[in-house]
Amino acid sequence: MGAKIFITAGTGYVGGTVLDTLAKRHPEYSITALLRNVPEDFAARYPNVRIVRGTFDDEQLIADTAAENDIVIHGGKPKHLPSLEAHIAGLLRRSQPGPGFLIRLAGTGIIADWQNGPYAVLNPKVWSDIDDIDDITSFPDDYLHRTADKILQAAAAQYGDKLKTAIICPSGIYGQGRGPGNIRSLLIPEMCENIIELGYSFYALTGANRRSWIHVDDVANVYLKLVEAAVAGGGNAVWGKEGYYFATSQELSQLDLAREAGKILHTHGLIPTSEPKSLPVETVREMQGGSSWEPMGVYTWACNTRARADRARSLLGYAPSAPNVQSALEGDLLDAVEHVKQNGPRYCPGLRL
Repeated sequence: MGAKIFITAGTGYVGGTVLDTLAKRHPEYSITALLRNVPEDFAARYPNVRIVRGTFDDEQLIADTAAENDIVIHGGKPKHLPSLEAHIAGLLRRSQPGPGFLIRLAGTGIIADWQNGPYAVLNPKVWSDIDDIDDITSFPDDYLHRTADKILQAAAAQYGDKLKTAIICPSGIYGQGRGPGNIRSLLIPEMCENIIELGYSFYALTGANRRSWIHVDDVANVYLKLVEAAVAGGGNAVWGKEGYYFATSQELSQLDLAREAGKILHTHGLIPTSEPKSLPVETVREMQGGSSWEPMGVYTWACNTRARADRARSLLGYAPSAPNVQSALEGDLLDAVEHVKQNGPRYCPGLRL
């Protein structure tokens, strides 16, 4: 019998793609998925995946299920700390020999310069998950994901012989997901709706700020390699405090992204001009999409999020193989348009197509 794996957020964009990847690449794994709602075709697509009905608020259920498994893949709601603590508590109760493994989804928002500005200018700093690990693991508590990171780091330090932890931090994700639920990313569809509502593509000030990007299939590949290392007892991977894995493949300036998006949407008759326009930071600050997080506008459009996947490349043999942003952009944008036509807008309530 293969490794026993418990995965949450299995109908989410990232979690669903990871679930699909593991189920297809390793049918010998025994996979359990925590699902709030079960898609109609789930059993047909994944007949060997055990379903546990529940939510992140079902802490006892989460802990009990984690205790039955070797590896926990925890995704979705990174600020939901009780569910993270329940996973840790469950893995520490395991009766099987050897350590349990906990792989958590976070993001490169922790190194984004959205807090103090200056906005929409190039920041030369590109963060490495190896060279800069001491800084990354000692950021102040108000940095994105930091509170959850500290919980994981403390548990790994205290129970290192029984619990091995890792954090995967993707940058901006694009491409169509392959899971049983949400298959659309966040940033590209949000940008698409805003562009069509405005009637033109846009960037903040000069658009010189840059963001790292990764295709969702490449994100799943990083997960796959880390899970395979865990199944091998840890493999060549690093766990614990330094078990920090940026997942990136390329970077693009906001100006270049706006130009590419403008050309595509204009070619398809969705906006009257292909040329993007510069907007004040104050304007993009109000463009929060569906988020209640006030800084979302400057985080999305006016900050730098630059990172290198040094650890995954050097230890796991990760090499991006999916299409780059420019190649996938047309499909992502048109898919977002079709979603609005069929289901209504996700980010711009007044948008009509």
